[in-house]
Amino acid sequence: MKALSKDEVIRNVELHLKNWAFEETVIKRDFRFKTFVEAFSFMTAVALESEKMDHHPDWSNVYNRVSIGLSTHDANGITQRDFDLAKKIDSVYDSLARS
Repeated sequence: MKALSKDEVIRNVELHLKNWAFEETVIKRDFRFKTFVEAFSFMTAVALESEKMDHHPDWSNVYNRVSIGLSTHDANGITQRDFDLAKKIDSVYDSLARS
């Protein structure tokens, strides 16, 4: 899969991922939860979806915060796969927030 241009990434983030940001080589979003257990539950759900897509995030967790960065290492940039995973991550987050 071919990496998108910087302009394509910026346009896609603005149009489709309102809570995400483009930072140099990744699209990134930070999530905050009430507890560590909620943050870890979110990460578990995202891990299962990522595995289905065979596309895995770069992420970190500190107590109730999860930071996720997405890029396609094989393409040396950001591809449509990253946008697809970001939308799935947003969907997971939204479903957990409603629980």
